[in-house]
Amino acid sequence: MTDRYAVVGNPIAHSKSPEIHAAFARQTGQDIGYSKLLAPLDGFRSTLESFRAAGGKGVNVTVPFKLEAFDLADEVSQRAKDAEAANYLRFDNGRIHADNTDGVGLTRDIVHNLGFRLAGKRVLLLGAGGAAQGVLTPLLEYEPSILTIANRTVEKALRLAETFRHKPVAASSVLCGLRFGELAGHHFDLVINATSTSLQEELPPLPADAFAAGALAYDMMYGATPSPFLAFAAAHGAKTSDGLGMLVEQAAESFLLWRGVRPETAPVIALLRNA
Repeated sequence: MTDRYAVVGNPIAHSKSPEIHAAFARQTGQDIGYSKLLAPLDGFRSTLESFRAAGGKGVNVTVPFKLEAFDLADEVSQRAKDAEAANYLRFDNGRIHADNTDGVGLTRDIVHNLGFRLAGKRVLLLGAGGAAQGVLTPLLEYEPSILTIANRTVEKALRLAETFRHKPVAASSVLCGLRFGELAGHHFDLVINATSTSLQEELPPLPADAFAAGALAYDMMYGATPSPFLAFAAAHGAKTSDGLGMLVEQAAESFLLWRGVRPETAPVIALLRNA
């Protein structure tokens, strides 16, 4: 029988996950079905239980249910613990296993697809919410020299930096928190936008000199046209990338965890770009 998986969220109609996993299945010869599940805002658990009872093997989880997915799990990976959120669930012998593949999706896209070497680099992470927290551990695993978290509310940035500063993964990096207004005069090799500004077509309050020579600007959001953040970065000499590769790479990590085989991502990224 075909093994069934799904992505759960609200809203969910825009999700490209079914196309991505269908491409992975064709490429690897895996017999799976993958669908979208719209869960009511107060009905994530019941949606999950219905899918599971109907034979579902696992789900990806998107906004706004990643925290709830984390809380529902019986077993939680270290990546999900660090993120305090889960975007991957596997149903196995009556138990729910949770993981978070967002961070590894980001770093694989930056390092493997874009060819950017993270080790020893100065990294700026814009935002101190769940999206930022979810990628901190994988970023630190590449041993940047400095990782600065900037946020409108500096207390959130400082608290996040303090939480991760004491983890073994941060031993090789200087980790600090700043407010946006304190970034002037600081230069970074990699600037990652983990705020929600691109959804509102707004620009984070970023100084023009934040981008060092040869810098990469990466927006975790993706769209048909460059976000204000990416347009601003390009105007000030930075190379740019949106988060479409991250989307495909986090899906590939989920596929690997479910099926035991890692699909090739480059042709799937190209497929989505062309579409």
